[in-house]
Amino acid sequence: MPQETQQGSHLPDPGKAVYGISVAADLAGIGVQTLRLYERHGLLTPARSDGGTRRYSSDDIARLQRIAKLAATGVNLAGIARILDLEDANANLHSDNDRLRGDNSALRETSQSRSETTG
Repeated sequence: MPQETQQGSHLPDPGKAVYGISVAADLAGIGVQTLRLYERHGLLTPARSDGGTRRYSSDDIARLQRIAKLAATGVNLAGIARILDLEDANANLHSDNDRLRGDNSALRETSQSRSETTG
C-alpha cells in the first residue's frame, strides 16, 4: 500500500501528484500561464489524471519554486533547464555514492567476520 502521509503529517507523500494547476501555481507563487510555459519548455512534467488533467506533487512545487528563483536572478529558460539537469544528475550521483558506500561497508563487515571465524 503506498504511503499516504508523511510521518505524523497530514500532507500527502511529496511524490504523489494531488494538486491541480491553479493550486500548484498558487503554492509555487507563480501564475498559471507561467507554469504552463515552464511545462512547454520541458522544465517539469506533471502527472496526468485518467482524464488528462495535470496533477502536481509537492516535489513538482519545490521544482517550480527553484525554477522561479533562477528566473528571478535573470537565468533564461535554456539555462534553467541545464541547471536543473545538472542538479538532478548530481543528486543521482550522490544517491549512487551513498548506496555504494553502504554496499562497501557491508562487504567489509562480511569479509571481516569471515576472517575472524577462519582465523
